[in-house]
Amino acid sequence: MPGYGNQGGAKQRPKNTKGALIRTIGYLMKCQWIILLLLLCTFASNIGNLMGPGFAGKAITAASAGSGRVQMDLVLHYAKLMLIVYIGSNAMSFLVTVGMMRVGRQIARTMRKDVFGKLMSLPVGYFDRNQAGDIISRISYDIDVICTCISTDVVQILTSSVTVIGSFIMMCIISVPLVLCMAFTIPVSILFTQYMSRKTRPMYAKRSAAYGVMNGFVEEMISGQKTILAYAHEDYVCSQFDHINLRAATAYKNADVLGMTLGPTIGMISNIGLAAIGMGGAALYLYNLVTLGQISSFILYSRKFSGPINEIANITNEIFSALAASERIFQLLDEPEEVKDLYDAAVLNDCKGDVKAREVDFGYLPGKTILHNLNLEARPGQTIAIVGPTGAGKTTIINLLMRFYDVDSGAVYVDGRDCRTYTMDSLRHSYSMVLQDTWVFCGTIFDNIAYGKEGATMDEVVAAAKAAHIHSYIMKLPQGYNTVIQEDGGNISKGQKQLLTIARAMLYDTHMLILDEATSNVDTNTEQQVQKAMRSLMKGKTCFVIAHRLSTIQNADKILVVDHGDVVEQGTHDELMVQKGFYYKLYASQFE
Repeated sequence: MPGYGNQGGAKQRPKNTKGALIRTIGYLMKCQWIILLLLLCTFASNIGNLMGPGFAGKAITAASAGSGRVQMDLVLHYAKLMLIVYIGSNAMSFLVTVGMMRVGRQIARTMRKDVFGKLMSLPVGYFDRNQAGDIISRISYDIDVICTCISTDVVQILTSSVTVIGSFIMMCIISVPLVLCMAFTIPVSILFTQYMSRKTRPMYAKRSAAYGVMNGFVEEMISGQKTILAYAHEDYVCSQFDHINLRAATAYKNADVLGMTLGPTIGMISNIGLAAIGMGGAALYLYNLVTLGQISSFILYSRKFSGPINEIANITNEIFSALAASERIFQLLDEPEEVKDLYDAAVLNDCKGDVKAREVDFGYLPGKTILHNLNLEARPGQTIAIVGPTGAGKTTIINLLMRFYDVDSGAVYVDGRDCRTYTMDSLRHSYSMVLQDTWVFCGTIFDNIAYGKEGATMDEVVAAAKAAHIHSYIMKLPQGYNTVIQEDGGNISKGQKQLLTIARAMLYDTHMLILDEATSNVDTNTEQQVQKAMRSLMKGKTCFVIAHRLSTIQNADKILVVDHGDVVEQGTHDELMVQKGFYYKLYASQFE
């Protein structure tokens, strides 16, 4: 069927810097009215700054008219004008700075919203390929870098650009010969800046990637802290972190050291230009081609011309860092999303639970097939157990049933239709799922159990908890069902977390149920009680059960024995035991 394909997808190449810059500007344009107002304030502020040196030159000219001919009233007049324009300019600069900080935070908020929304629409394969720490680094560190650049550096660039252009115009008005004295420094500064940008940009990209790797390692080690302590691997882990931290610090140093050389070098070039202005101005003054006031004004304007260039050069490293961060953000935003529903996709209502797989081949990577010619059939209300050694492909079958991935060939049918012709939401809403890797979130016990059913009542939650044999434990807690569970259930045991997820699945009334080692973390006595309660709850539902303890699936209507991606045997427990094949050996090995 065309248009399905594998949801895993190939990794996207990072966008180039120019594309990242354009798309970041696009986020700025979402605040276009505020940006326009800030641009007007920036323009007004720079006009005031540019008028100041002119007034200063006129005041110097009035004061240097000669002994007894100083026009004091004119000097005071220009001094007052200078005071007014500089106070007004600084007030405008303050408004622009505060405004850009607000714009930066708004853009960071919008970016995080877009990135998080994108994460919710990405296929499971993306999270299988990428470390959680690296993803967190993008949504936190990288976006903060962009926000900081917008809040501070963009203001500096806007102000500097207006100042440079305005200063150059004023210098041309004052004296063209003096402009020619410093003209050679402009192309030298531009060429050197271009050369340095080509050298430093890749280093900032490596720095962002190195921080992503470090964050990913830290996240993994924190989540596995108990295992590290149990194996006394603290020194080994610290040694690993030292190496990763060193690489990140080296990447940071290499990028910043090279980036920091730009500012002082541009400053040196500007000082050479200033020396040329002094020598040229002295020569022109001797020939009465310029006045002392014009030279003073020109020098002030030349400082305003070269100063912003130095400032831009000094923040170049921050700009390149922000561009590298934006490339990582837009790389994530460009990742292929889950396969979209067909335009005529049907909604799976009143699911009967008739599931079939026909000649299914699948592999997570191109050319590496994991499941080969899979065929299975589950009639409504049947319990299908999937057993086999570790890595045989049991969980992969569940991934295909839930459409976390799409098959490479063949098809999975639900109620007689290819599951890809249903809407994704309606298909997944037809399943309840309990995994071996339990997930609970920071919230009350009531919220965790009621997660799958909107508007669930307390009575319904309590009934589900009783069926899962966790009600008595909950009532012993200080606030009962209103007790807040810490992040990832840190204040309850694994077995209790698993019972909570079982209660959640019991409350979520669906036509099909998936249990992936759902009782692996509970004791044998509790497991028998939960199994009895679940059998009562599972009546009339199609159930898929993955189990390593084969004693728990003896009553299954059909058992699929999977080995190396192939269904090597299938039948009831008694039928498979009579055959004395692969299943018989697995079963016997657990009771020898």
